[in-house]
Order: sequence, then C-alpha cells, then structure tokens
Amino acid sequence: MKNNYHSVIRLSNLSKRFADVTAVDGLSLDIFKGEVFGFLGPNGAGKTTTINMICGIYPPSEGEILFWDDKGIKKQDIKTLIGICPQENIFWPKLSCEEQLNFVGNMYGMSAKSVKSRSKELLHMLGLEEKSKALASKLSGGMKRRLNLCLALIHDPEILVLDEPEAGLDPQSRILVRNFIKSMAQEKTIILTTHNMDEADRMADRVAIIDHGKLLLVETPEKMKKSIGEGDILEIVLDITDKDDISTITNALRKICDQVKSSADKIIIKSKNLIESVSEITNRIKEHGYIIKEITLRENTLEDVFIYLTGRKLRQ
Repeated sequence: MKNNYHSVIRLSNLSKRFADVTAVDGLSLDIFKGEVFGFLGPNGAGKTTTINMICGIYPPSEGEILFWDDKGIKKQDIKTLIGICPQENIFWPKLSCEEQLNFVGNMYGMSAKSVKSRSKELLHMLGLEEKSKALASKLSGGMKRRLNLCLALIHDPEILVLDEPEAGLDPQSRILVRNFIKSMAQEKTIILTTHNMDEADRMADRVAIIDHGKLLLVETPEKMKKSIGEGDILEIVLDITDKDDISTITNALRKICDQVKSSADKIIIKSKNLIESVSEITNRIKEHGYIIKEITLRENTLEDVFIYLTGRKLRQ
C-alpha cells in the first residue's frame, strides 16, 4: 500500500436496483489515496454499475458515497475530482485527437494554454503524438482506447476511473496502457474494473471481488491467494469417457495430499511442496489404470479464490 489509509471514497451500504433486478446489493468499502483499487468479477456482477454510481451517472437506490479531496476535505462537487474512461470508447469521429482534447478541456473550464500543454503531454505519454492531427475515426482500436485515456486525464483529476481498461487492446497497446496506469498510480488514486484476473493481479494494490452485486472479499491479491491456503495447485486431466468414475483414484490421492477435488475428467490437487509429490501422484494414478492426458502445476490465482468463494469459475 502506497498511502496512510486516507480514504478518498467511501461506499456505505450502496445498492442499485433496476425494476426487479438488484445490480448492486449493500456494498460498503473504502478506497484509499494513492492506491490502485480493482473491482473483479464476471460480466454482470455489478462492477460497471458501481463505477457509474461513483461517477454520479446513476443515483444509488440506497446508501451513500462520500468523497474527500487530496487534502482530506469532504467534496460535494466531484466533476473535477474524477476522470473516467468508460468500457466503450467515446469520441467525436470528425474531430482530430488534438481537437477532442481541446473540446473536453474547454468543458472543464481549462485555459487554452493549459489544454495545449496538457494535450501534448498526454499524447506523447500514450504514443499518440504523431496522430494528434488524425481524425479519431481513422485510428486503430488500440489507439482509440488510448485516446479515451487522454480524454479522461485532460483535466488532471485526482481520481482516475477505468472500466475494463484493457478491453479490445492488442498486446502492444496492452503493455503500453498497463505501464502508463502504473506510472499514474504514483500520483493518483486509480479505480479499475475487470474480469481479467491477470490484469487485477498485476496492477491492483487491493481487489474487491463482486458477484451478483454483493461484495465477497476485499484484500490485496497476495493475501487473497493465501486466504484459501498456502501451496501450489496440480491439475490433472485424465483420458476417460463421461461414464468413467474417478472417485476411486480421488479417494486414494486424498491419503497423500491435503486437498483433492475432481470434476468430470479433471483432478485438482492443492498441497504444500506439491512438486515433491508429483511423481508419487502420477504413479498412483497409473497404478489404478488411468491414463494422464494433461498435467499442469501452478501457483494459486485469483480465479481459485473466486471458485473457493462462489463454487464456480469467474467467467461462467
């Protein structure tokens, strides 16, 4: 954590309902100054709805959102406090990159000199300097995404909100945007939503896991992964038919490993010092007449945490 636990945003019993659907259900948490805070969950979990309430786009059905500025002063007007890069790119097709930034900067009441200086800085930082005169409609998908980041930052907000920031990016743009966000985290509070576990794990100081509008857990990625028990995970796919019963070998492996689960044709084993037991495990499987189709040894992931909390995969 890069701060002294000074809250810049507090969500208190926040809920949002659309007709009979509850998109966000009693969400309470603090977001601290100078951290990258991630909302992680499957599509439809309530991440974007939460972001829209934070940004003032939706009013809460219940609860409240409190803001403090960089000096710890409670804020009522959040227009200049927050910059948002939505999941869908928003731009004016017939304006150039430079004109887009001038237009948005003017909306924030910035002087022509400030807009020009800030625009040049952002376009350079996000690799769009040579495209400053190009129409936004002529940019590649990755460049459009980067332009939207520039638009969110033109007024130099204290809080940057990113809804699925790496959505639709090519690998080169993904690395550029990821590095840029990390550099921004040195001076701003950043909130991002994602269903990409690798993105959350690599970028966020703390992560809130949300499912069906409810908060399941808030913690650092490392502590989350340790919360389901220390150790590595061994995934073994067997060459079997749907009718084959693997309960016999599953029960046999439970005698030598801490945690063993099975589903369909896969056995999932979690244990400390698992690499030392791989040979014994594979030999035991072969002794019972099973053929190993695929074997993978890996560390815990945030998806393992999500499965532990919900009983299903993140993208189901």
